[in-house]
Amino acid sequence: MHIDDSYDVVVVGGGCAGVPAAVQSARAEARTLLLEKGGMLGGTATVAGVNFPGLFHAWGRQIISGIGWDLVKAASEVCGSPMPDFSAPPAAHWQQQVYINPPVFAALCDAAVLDSGAALLLHTMVAAVTASGSGWDVTLCTKTGLRHVGCRVLVDCTGDANTAGLAGAQLCIPAETQPATQICRASGYDYAALDMAAIDGEFRREVAAGRLGPTDGGWDTKRPSVHSWLAQHGGNTGHIHGINARTSEARTDLELAGRRALLRLFRFLRTQKGLENLKLEQLCPECGVRETATIAGRDTVTVQDYTSGRTWPDSVCHSFYPIDLHRSDANGLDCRQLQPGVVPSVPRGALLPRAVPNLLVAGRCISSDRLANSALRVQATCMATGQAAGGLAALAASRGEAVENVRAGLLRELLTAHGAIVPAV
Repeated sequence: MHIDDSYDVVVVGGGCAGVPAAVQSARAEARTLLLEKGGMLGGTATVAGVNFPGLFHAWGRQIISGIGWDLVKAASEVCGSPMPDFSAPPAAHWQQQVYINPPVFAALCDAAVLDSGAALLLHTMVAAVTASGSGWDVTLCTKTGLRHVGCRVLVDCTGDANTAGLAGAQLCIPAETQPATQICRASGYDYAALDMAAIDGEFRREVAAGRLGPTDGGWDTKRPSVHSWLAQHGGNTGHIHGINARTSEARTDLELAGRRALLRLFRFLRTQKGLENLKLEQLCPECGVRETATIAGRDTVTVQDYTSGRTWPDSVCHSFYPIDLHRSDANGLDCRQLQPGVVPSVPRGALLPRAVPNLLVAGRCISSDRLANSALRVQATCMATGQAAGGLAALAASRGEAVENVRAGLLRELLTAHGAIVPAV
């Protein structure tokens, strides 16, 4: 892959926000570079095993479409996987999440980025960002040393606002972050044949003795149990507490803590009847992180904005998910469903850091309070804000305007032309 010294748009982070951002920017004819710290695109949907993106539908109609939805739909079609029934509200919101195959999704992301004309550089992180004329000089840390790339507009899709922080954006970092989760795939047992009452009893005794953590196998700190972990074969269960993973040091602590918890759980479970042949078939290389930081934006989505379904004058996309704050106490989750008919939206101002020109942020670190962000952070919304940021970046670069000065109508027209659903205002 040849990388030039200058681009119109540089997108940092190749996850659920970054891929649609780069694809939209390139499809809008901006010279675009996508940077990814790892070796695989897709972010949490691939490297962290959270392979059930949602929610694209609300109250029986689709409210998020476009580039991200096309990729999810293509992954389902390639594997011959059935889609949920979207025609009516489900009994539980998670029933309308779309399960995708991570390797297939990653390969489809590769193809979408390259087919769009964007350049892609994997195994690369941003070391420094410096304002330069009407744009940015970005210092890249590659496997063979540092190099510099210039751009007019920079889009942070890191999920942690790492690039925005380097660019001087004000960040909001919570005193306590939501717990993270280490996902794996376990096999070698028949869940229906297990005596879960006996296994949970032994599990609680080991927790009381300090040899296991109360949330090694579930979210509930008051009633420790391993039934969810076993029922989901190592899926989205278990909590790792007290780590804000936005720095390399803290991220190291998190990954080590996740694997320590998994090892002690595995050793315990292998001693239980029916689990003697338990196997760990796969370990996701990264923990699933729910919260690290948000930007202080020109607009901030509050929980009242979100739960009331406020439509902003410059709304760029919808969002739909319950308030979903994972906690380190009680049952581990504060989940509040939206009222019937409510469909929240995201304003352009939530993607624009205050007082930092030619910088956009998409994904889970958009400007929002903690409760609103617990819903906005999910993958479908990240895909939608990513596409909006990519479109806005491309328009600003092509017109020689600051991102905040691009007319909202132009962005709405571009996004609609590329299959996105834009809220009516």
